[in-house]
Formats: sequence, structure tokens, C-alpha cells
Amino acid sequence: MLRDVIYNDWFTVFLILGLVFITLSKYVFAHRFKDFLAVIGNSKYLKIYARDQKFIDGFDALLFFNGIISVSIFAFISYSTLVNPSEFDLNLFFKLLFGVGVLFLIKILLERLIGSLFEIDELIDSYLFQKTTFKNYTGFVLFPINCILIYTLSPSKTIIYVVICIMVLINLIGFISSFKNHQKLLLNNIFYFILYLCALEIGPYLILYKLIKDFNA
Repeated sequence: MLRDVIYNDWFTVFLILGLVFITLSKYVFAHRFKDFLAVIGNSKYLKIYARDQKFIDGFDALLFFNGIISVSIFAFISYSTLVNPSEFDLNLFFKLLFGVGVLFLIKILLERLIGSLFEIDELIDSYLFQKTTFKNYTGFVLFPINCILIYTLSPSKTIIYVVICIMVLINLIGFISSFKNHQKLLLNNIFYFILYLCALEIGPYLILYKLIKDFNA
């Protein structure tokens, strides 16, 4: 019982931290947060706020921090459910948190570097904004799911796979939205598009999978 209390207490700390980031984003950017909630199935948010996109955006940054926490918590729960039941280890969780955050940041910086090298900054900025939006939305959706998995439901393989499918669906909607907006350009450069998918879309998630797989090694 003592170990279970410690397990939940530490996750409570991180969940509260994620809630703080969500609350700040809602309080400081109230109107934008409302539009953000309706981004699935509604392109209003993408059309309005893409024009005002900055290199460092406060709203995206707050939701990005929540996303890192939410993804890390879910990754730990998934690992414990699908691979190897594990007790919570704060040091290992910080390593996972750091790994997820660094992986996402490096990926974004590499894409911006590619945009600068090929002088397609405007296109990359638009694409990254749409992709970041749906990743942040994934983190937002994961927050209540993590709460349920920790405090209400006992995680099972079926539940984990269902949640993973939901995450994939959200990001697939974002990918399709980006593809539709730049369809002509992408089809005219299909080889480079496939190369990009393999190098900067599929590759990092294989690294993340390896990170989670070796999490408790």
C-alpha cells in the first residue's frame, strides 16, 4: 500500500503541474484557448492564428510543456502495462521526461533549419504551426485520460491500445489537414516528401519507442 501511495503522489505532482500549464494558457489566452478546443473538424483556429505565429509562442509553449508531461506519464503507464510492470522511479521518470522533451525540440529545430537552408521558411512555419497545434491537442486530451488511468481505471492492454489509436487519429487529422493545404507543392516534390516522412516523422518516433523500451533497462 505504501508503494501505491508514493506512486500516485508523484504522478499527482506532475498532473497538477500539467494542469497549471493548461490553466495558464486558458487564463492568459482565453479567446485563443476556446478556438483551440474546436480545432478538430474546424479550420478556424489554424487560419486565424497561423498569421500571427512567432518563433516562441507563449500559448503553444504552455501547452507544449503540458504535452511533454502528459506523453511521459502515458508512456510510463504504457510501458508498465504492455512491457514490464514497474514501480515508479523518480530519476528514471525525469530521464523519460527529458528524453521526450529533447526529442520533440530537436525535431522542431531541425525542421526549421531545413526551412532556412531551402528558403521555404514560410511553408515550414505554416506546417509546423499546424503540426504543433495537433500535438498540443494530443497532450491536452491525454491529461484527463492519464487521470482516469491513475485514479479510476486499472490500465489494461486494450485500454492502452485504444488510447494510442486516439492519439494516432488526432495527429492523422492534423497531417491530412496540412497535406490538403499544401497538396500541390507536396505532389510536385513527392520524392522529397517521402524522404522527409522517413527522416523526420517516422524516425523520431522509432527513437521514442526505443527510449520507452529501454526505459527500465
